[in-house]
Amino acid sequence: MRLTRTDGMRLLLLWLGGICIRLTMLAVPPLVPLIHRDLHLDEKAVGALVSGPVLLLAIAAVPGSLLIAKLGVRAALLAGLGTVAVFGALRGYGPSVPVLFSATFLMGVGVAVSQPAFPALVREWFPRRIAIATAVYSNGILIGETLPTAFTTPVGALPLAHGDWRWSLTFWSVIVLASAVAISLYAPARAAGVSLGGRWWPEWRRHQAVRIGLVMGMASATYFGANAYIPDFLDQTGRHELISPALAVLNGSQLLTAPAVALWPRLLTGRGGFVGSAVLMAIAQAGIVFTPGVGVVAWAFLLGFATALAFVVVLSLPPRVAPPGDVASMSAAIFTIQYATAFVVPLVAGALWDATGQAAVAFVPGVAAGVAMAWGAMSLHIPLRGEVPPAAPGPA
Repeated sequence: MRLTRTDGMRLLLLWLGGICIRLTMLAVPPLVPLIHRDLHLDEKAVGALVSGPVLLLAIAAVPGSLLIAKLGVRAALLAGLGTVAVFGALRGYGPSVPVLFSATFLMGVGVAVSQPAFPALVREWFPRRIAIATAVYSNGILIGETLPTAFTTPVGALPLAHGDWRWSLTFWSVIVLASAVAISLYAPARAAGVSLGGRWWPEWRRHQAVRIGLVMGMASATYFGANAYIPDFLDQTGRHELISPALAVLNGSQLLTAPAVALWPRLLTGRGGFVGSAVLMAIAQAGIVFTPGVGVVAWAFLLGFATALAFVVVLSLPPRVAPPGDVASMSAAIFTIQYATAFVVPLVAGALWDATGQAAVAFVPGVAAGVAMAWGAMSLHIPLRGEVPPAAPGPA
């Protein structure tokens, strides 16, 4: 079946939206040394700054499902992206620690209410091409994570802002605003698969949502923790010049998951994708700690690929497992647990660094997360491509 022009436009909108829900979040790690120096933050504060929006992805995921049920996918998505653009730009106002953290908090709310919309759109727009549509919007998310880490320093947003980290943050928010305008012009007012007033509260015990969220949370915790602590780790070990290359390959290597899935589709239908990712995550973090010189860049490459592979597997599950009316609510349940885990683990890592004064111990929780992820993935049931989701009960 050929893709129509409408299909192409919908895929483009999914891709742009995916970019927007990560672009401003990952604009901070390359600027951590500058922000750290200007505002005198300790490592716990750095961890909270990078992973704070992740906590909001957990707290506001269910309200995001409610917003979709009440307003429709398009209106909820535009409200979320508008919030991301405005408060992502305001983070550098001052500069001030209260403003930085308050604006980061509100920006995270915007990301959180936007994210549950995408699995619902995938199910509604591409019911027979869920894998393709998921690959497109997950590719957008991965590009949104890669662009700011690769093009903030030494070329890109920071030089354009004349070295001012505040205006660098604003630069990425302008892109989100432009994408939101494009989505407002071309996205339909409502997706039929998500009826207004329909189900929004997750059924936590159905569809393995809790288990999937915990397993994926370990990968997300490792990813966000690496983005938070690799810059200061390299700075402390006298390899400041490797910060940009390490962050660039950590995030850029994620783009290779699409061809990997294309060559081996069973990664999306079995436990191998999860378990293999978990093993690579643990090995790569040990390599970052113990490998001197530029070798850290190679391990960062492997770590980014491993965490992204697990991420793509999870994104494909709600449209395949949940009944049509439950896609947004199941996604909200998974995101709540996933991102709560992803917030707590990097915060613990920062506290360990502060308590011991040793940069290497910040990666210990990430290694433990890889082991826990492999163990949890063994009990998951990943549906085959032909399996039909169970019928949904009445609205709640």
